[in-house]
Amino acid sequence: MADLSKYRNIGIFAHVDAGKTTTTERILKLTGTIHKTGEVHDGEATTDFMEQEAERGITIQSAAISCTWDDHRFNIIDTPGHVDFTIEVYRSLKVLDGGVGVFCASGGVEPQSETNWRYANESGVARVIFVNKLDRMGGDFYRVVGQVEKVLAANPLVMVLPIGIEDDFVGVVDLLTRKAWIWDDTGLPENYKIEDVPADMVDKVEEWREKLIETAVEQDDDVMEAYLEGEEPSMEDIKRCIRKGTIALDFFPTYCGSAFKNKGIQPMLDAVVDFLPDPTEVIPQPITDEEGVETGEVATVDASEPFRALAFKIMDDRFGALTFVRVYSGTLKKGDSVLNTFTGKTERIGRIVEMEADDRKELDGCEAGDIVAFIGMKNVQTGHTLCDPKHPGTLEPMVFPDPVISIAVSPKDKAASEKMGIAIGKMVKEDPSFRVETDEESGETILKGMGELHLDIKVDILKRTHGVEVEVGKPQVAYRETITRETEDSYTHKKQSGGSGQFAKIEYTISPGEPGTGYEFESKVTGGNVPREFWPAVEKGFKSSMDKGVLAGYPCLDFKVTLTDGAFHAVDSSAIAYEIAAKGAYRQTMPKAGPQLMEPIMKVDVFTPDDNVGDVIGDLNRRRGMIKDQEKGPTGVRIKAECPLSEMFGYIGDLRTMTSGRGQFSMEFLHYMPCPKNVAEVVIKEAQERNANK
Repeated sequence: MADLSKYRNIGIFAHVDAGKTTTTERILKLTGTIHKTGEVHDGEATTDFMEQEAERGITIQSAAISCTWDDHRFNIIDTPGHVDFTIEVYRSLKVLDGGVGVFCASGGVEPQSETNWRYANESGVARVIFVNKLDRMGGDFYRVVGQVEKVLAANPLVMVLPIGIEDDFVGVVDLLTRKAWIWDDTGLPENYKIEDVPADMVDKVEEWREKLIETAVEQDDDVMEAYLEGEEPSMEDIKRCIRKGTIALDFFPTYCGSAFKNKGIQPMLDAVVDFLPDPTEVIPQPITDEEGVETGEVATVDASEPFRALAFKIMDDRFGALTFVRVYSGTLKKGDSVLNTFTGKTERIGRIVEMEADDRKELDGCEAGDIVAFIGMKNVQTGHTLCDPKHPGTLEPMVFPDPVISIAVSPKDKAASEKMGIAIGKMVKEDPSFRVETDEESGETILKGMGELHLDIKVDILKRTHGVEVEVGKPQVAYRETITRETEDSYTHKKQSGGSGQFAKIEYTISPGEPGTGYEFESKVTGGNVPREFWPAVEKGFKSSMDKGVLAGYPCLDFKVTLTDGAFHAVDSSAIAYEIAAKGAYRQTMPKAGPQLMEPIMKVDVFTPDDNVGDVIGDLNRRRGMIKDQEKGPTGVRIKAECPLSEMFGYIGDLRTMTSGRGQFSMEFLHYMPCPKNVAEVVIKEAQERNANK
């Protein structure tokens, strides 16, 4: 059996361009997993192995890789930073025990850092912080520490202090040992010396060391008592306290360096070993039944328990379909069968591999605590639980957000049509935030995603990876509809055409619901006027109609139907008659209930140089944006705003023009808001024209 105390399952996550992938490359080089360091800007990073990643210099899908440091086995997942691929971070965090949050020393805590931090909090993942790019202009370690406190409401436990800044950054002082790690200019991580603290930093080191120890000893009453009486705790006690507080999410050990220049990585790796939890120290995953109700059991990380694993990522590469799984309990050998609790089917495990980015190592088996990939599984999707057929039980499933943007694609010729169907099927399996629908009336294929970049990359993958030439329509916004006033009404469905007829009468109230409540149904019928067995049919009739609103055919949100009365016929009434009545009632009453078009509002975060602030704000106002906040940084201004998605298409081009290429922005879905009348009229007219042409 493997010694699980020597395992660390960690993820590396951050905002775009904070240096996650570069940090991962340095870790792999230091641990001997790779011998030549690949650079992101050269398109040669080990974990960015997709063509699209190499070209754009961004990470699109999370990559799993295993390596060894200080006799400990690390399973590392390098996750994307771009907001359109947040889903990759979310599902990686679900299966990790610890994480390294990378922040850029000059950019600080950026919007995507906030989203990822929130996900990590929700998943209860312990983290260490690495403030990267201290060699960059405007790099300021202390400012980033302050932002972590203010913006993330987190408690950074500073473990090292930087020696020098920007071009003069040479190393770090370890506060616990009071020793300076100084790297030379060769850029080789192993070329460092350990020296005494520089004379001009002695007072600062003592001040921060005292803060560090005071925070750490709060984790143990006996150590704290001794410390208050003037006794310096032993190194062993301090480390034990820091580990305890880190796992409890009370604070986050904070390191700094420059991954690109290979400075400061070793102390951060030591922190992963010393302070992040092994698989047995994390709160076990609860087991649920088929309905999602917790059974009271948990998946204890133990090789002697029944086998349970969560599939957290599906990937198709040149060797076939890979299913990445995190094994929570039990052991599995090649050739064993596992039960997929979602489909109820068993599958035989043919091959098990350990991933080293896009290379792999064949394994004979796996056990609790491992992150491995199974090859050739047919019916498994992200979030499915694989378990021992004799001991079924479902791990907490993953919940994915709805897409906010769609485009229509059509194959250029008949040969491409078949290829496109197969390719899209594979892509949907790989990415749960990517959805595909066929418009029944026009026959068009509609791709839905989390943003323009998301869909842009998907079309690129279709063309290059799968060799499918497609024509792409312009992006469409995922509008919604709702109602604004309560309306009482009744509807009778009668059909008589020889033999037994159909009869159903319902009286009902349709009323607006609170935002986010979706569809609710309640029956207040008394006296059996609508027999109880037909209530579900009425509920189903209304529910199946809500996909098509009465204004422009967009799905209808947040309304409640209350069934108040009705009538039935002893012979002619049936469930189907009541379902048809409910559908007719929906079409009849919704136009009377003050229908309203809703549009998706995005949370937009724009970075601009000082000189262009006025232009950028003016442009956002023209796009119906509401400015929420402005924050001055060392190299420019961050503007936070809320804007309708429909106004943001092509924004990156306009922003670059206004800022001479120096501006950046990111946005994520916030909520739906009523559409202004003039905008709604245009959208409804376009929808009517589209429907008329079909």
